[in-house]
Formats: sequence, structure tokens, C-alpha cells
Amino acid sequence: MFTAASRYHGIEVANYEPPGGGDPVPYVRRRLLPDPASLTPLGFHTVAEGDRLDRIAAAGLGDPELFWRIADANPVLDPEELTARPGRRLLLALSAAAAGSTRGF
Repeated sequence: MFTAASRYHGIEVANYEPPGGGDPVPYVRRRLLPDPASLTPLGFHTVAEGDRLDRIAAAGLGDPELFWRIADANPVLDPEELTARPGRRLLLALSAAAAGSTRGF
């Protein structure tokens, strides 16, 4: 259902059964953030004025759609916080499973 590069790859799809009948509604189960200690560091990026996560991901991870990996490695409540302050140092990292694969980082 999801590509190997998706943050939802490998997460179970379940069905909600409405009370009183009706068609089941599929949904993706909750995705938990990885334990920071389990991540494989790739390097760092120092935020510059006007930086965006997709551009940082393109430069550092080779794909702008992998921006979520930066958010996972630098947990904040709002991903926009990651680029709000020039000079902030962001960790670029992969999960252990992704570090061992050649696709989707």
C-alpha cells in the first residue's frame, strides 16, 4: 500500500467496523517514532535563513520526500520548528532497518 520510502511502510492497515453495520473503514494503525538511540547518524545540517525540510532532505538524503526522517531524528511537536531558527543544528539519521537497506534510505 505504501512505498518503501513512506513513513507508513510496514505499518498495519486495520478496519473499523461501524456500530450497527455498514462497510468497514480501513485505516493505518498508529505510527510510533523510533527510539533516538536506535538511529544511525549520517551527518548534520546547520539551518540557514529560508531553509525548508524538503530541500534539506533532498540535499542530505537524496529525496525531498524523506523530510520526515529529519523530523523523526529531531523530535519536536511542530516540524516547522526545525527550520524556524537559523543556526540550529539538525541531525540527519536513518532507522536501523533503513540503514541496512539500499532503497528508501
